[in-house]
This record gives sequence, structure tokens and C-alpha cells, in this order.
Amino acid sequence: MAIQFVTGNEGKVDEARTYLEGLERVEQVAFDYTEIQSADLAEIAATGAREAFAELGADDGVLVDDTGLFVEALGGFPGPYSAYVEDTVGVERLWRLAETEANRRAHFRTVVAYCDADGVETFAGSVGGTLVAPRGEGGFGYDPIFEYNGRTLAEMGTEEKNAISHRGRALAAFAEWYATRDD
Repeated sequence: MAIQFVTGNEGKVDEARTYLEGLERVEQVAFDYTEIQSADLAEIAATGAREAFAELGADDGVLVDDTGLFVEALGGFPGPYSAYVEDTVGVERLWRLAETEANRRAHFRTVVAYCDADGVETFAGSVGGTLVAPRGEGGFGYDPIFEYNGRTLAEMGTEEKNAISHRGRALAAFAEWYATRDD
């Protein structure tokens, strides 16, 4: 038996395996659940987890995550619409929108939703930083414009980035809860 992580991103699965090592096996599952439109990451992830659990018939439950980049000066935009904004507007145009702002503080936030026969639980993780002009060759998405402690996420290696990861923080909270629950 294993937890099924519903994602097309192997890197997310590897990160989950790190946090759940010794607790449970994590398997990647490709399933195109309905992503509802909501300003609440927890609602989006929980709805996806419920649908995936119902459709996949997972014995040990499923994990679904949702992530957003929240820019303070832009009222939290793009938030839960981050993937859509990246695909339609692009990272550099979001930077151009934010670069004229005095306050360029932002944070990445991830919510991991776990669903099994007992229902859904959600776990959040966040990392704060500042938006800067694009730099760095690594990472993906908004990594080139998100600076943490003087370096963009695109300038960090995978291990270093995962050590401060918003998703990692959410997965750590999930792993702590999962380890203490009664089966």
C-alpha cells in the first residue's frame, strides 16, 4: 500500500518521498482532476484530493497540492492563479508589473491536501522573499524572479531550494500529522 501523489511533476514526488521516508511509500499518479476556481489554495487542493480519491479508489489515500505566488503590492496577485498567469502573461511580464512598486515582498504558499476514507486534511507551507529582475539558470516558473536571502531560487541547486521550500514545509507538517494518527 502507498500514498498516491497526484501530479505530473516527478520532482514533487521525490520531495514528498524525502519527507515521508520510513512512514509510507509514495507513488506518482497521473490523474487530471478538476481544478476549481477559488481564491483559497486549501479549497482548490481539498476539492482535487476528494475527486482523485473517489476516482482512483486509493487504499491509503491521495495527496494533491496547489501552490501560488502572492505579491503584497499587487493585493496577493497572482495567488492561486499563478500557473495561469505564468502560461498567459509570463514571468518577465509579472516582474515588469511589480518592478515599479516600492514594496516587492512576496511569498510562495503551498497547500497539500490528503484524502482517505476518513476525509480531507490540509497542510500549508510558505516562504517569504522579494521579487527581483530575473536571474539564474535553474528552477522553473517564478524561480528567476523570487529572491530569498540574496539569491533567486533559480540560482540555487535543488537540494538548497528544497531545504527552504514552501512545499517542503507543507509536506513536513503533513508527515508529522501522518506519523501520529491512529490507523
